[in-house]
Formats: sequence, C-alpha cells, structure tokens
Amino acid sequence: MSTTFQLDTGTSRANPTPAPMKRLTVPAIHQRKVDGTTAEPIVVLTAYTARQAQLLDAHCDVLLVGDSLGQVIYGLPSSVPVTLEMMAAHGAAVVRGSYHSVVVVDMPFGSYEASPEQAFASAARLLKETGCAAIKLEGGEAMAPTVEFLVKRGIPVMGHVGLTPQAVNVLGGYNARGRTKVEATKIIADAKALDDAGAFAIVIEGVVEPIAIEVTKAVGCPTIGIGASAQCDGQVLVTEDMLGMFDRVPRFVKRYEAIADVISGAAAKYAEEVRSRTFPGVEQTYQPK
Repeated sequence: MSTTFQLDTGTSRANPTPAPMKRLTVPAIHQRKVDGTTAEPIVVLTAYTARQAQLLDAHCDVLLVGDSLGQVIYGLPSSVPVTLEMMAAHGAAVVRGSYHSVVVVDMPFGSYEASPEQAFASAARLLKETGCAAIKLEGGEAMAPTVEFLVKRGIPVMGHVGLTPQAVNVLGGYNARGRTKVEATKIIADAKALDDAGAFAIVIEGVVEPIAIEVTKAVGCPTIGIGASAQCDGQVLVTEDMLGMFDRVPRFVKRYEAIADVISGAAAKYAEEVRSRTFPGVEQTYQPK
C-alpha cells in the first residue's frame, strides 16, 4: 500500500498514513490515448515540495517536478543552472507527498545530452533517489536514440518539443515556435521521432495551435500542451503561475487564484499585530496551570 503525508500538529507536520488509492502508472497514462483519441484529458501540474504535492495530488494524473524550479524556487534567470542534486531533492519530496499521481522528474541541462550512457546514469540516479516513475527530457530527433536507449533499459521517458527552455540560448528567447514552415516541419518530425523511440507522452510547449494539433494527430502517445492547444491530450501549467504567485506570467497561463495577494495580506496583518504587541495572545502562549 502506498503512503501519503498528512498534517499532524501534535508531532511533526508530516506523518505517513496508509492511503486507500493506488498510484497511477506510466502505462495507464500512455493508454489514455486510443486510436488517436483521449477521451479523458490528462491533468498535469508542477510540484516542487511535499506539501504542494499533497494539495495537488488528488486532482492530477501527473505531477511534474519541473526544472522550472530554478526560477520558481531559487530565483535563477533560467532553468540552465539547475543541477541534478536539486532535481533529486525536490523529486523525492514530491514522491513523499503524493500517492495517486505519476511523478515525473525533469532531467536538468547537461545531465543527458552528451551520450545515452550519461543519460542512463543520470536517470537511474533520479529514479533511485526519488522513487519517481519517469523522467522528462527536452529535444526531438537528436534525442530519439537516447530515449530509445533509456526505454529499453526500463526508464520511462516523457519527451518535450517546441519551445524547449533549456535551449533558450540557442532559441534566443521564449517566443512561440512553429511560425515558419521549416520550424513547423521540424517540430512535427521531432515529435514523431520521440514517439517512435518509445516516449510514453510528449510535452508540446509554446507552439502555434495548428502545429500542436497536427503533432497530436501525428503521434500515437498522448501530448501534453502548455501554450499549445486544448486539443492536446492533456495540459500542464506551472502551479505557481496558475495560482497567481508572480506579477508577470506567460500569455498561455490562466490565473485561477491570486495567492500572492493572500500571502502578502496575511504577512501585513501579522506584522501589524507583532508591532502592536497583540500577537501572540493568550491562545498562542503557555500559561501556568
């Protein structure tokens, strides 16, 4: 039986308790797409911490421990500086905090591109240290041999085409991809190559909608859109973006809440009470019996 972690204010904040649900599997996600159609779209959100995983898990099919944590958690300028150690630590936290979703961990820049053997060593480390079910890597035709190498050795792979953030220095920014015929043709070819190599799903990021739709029709595995199309087989967003944690978000993000305002408001109220000595009160202090 798998475990989840629930708050227990009497001891620590996270204690394992049996969970009545079985965790979804990579084959179950792959099999959502039947004869080119996914009747139940796949719900994916990013997660970086155990508590975040707890809150998202019941609502998602996949929790993606994205290398976007470089910007979201560490304040880095891009995902390029993210390390394997960072991904392993956050991946393990998300696995500990979940019991239902398939947990996929991003392979950071520099940990897989040199050779299939390098990719296997990095991916094997992530699976061992985190307990995740799969890894995700960026790149199309150039990475297809690596994807095949990993899959044949028991490591499930989620692909990623279109706008690939780790290649931001080559792409020259985060603009939408697929606007030219040459670029559109390459994105479709990249996706097909990953599908043929055995990827169980493919993220399509920042791609003009007609091309995202064409890719979704062209591959047998599910596609996960982000800045792509509602006709993809599933969707993913950075959780902090859709919760309104940042002032600026990409065009393709829909804000479902304004959590930054809630946090700022609570902190302001706390600061006011501390300065006026109204906190802590009797309820928050230990009195003699």
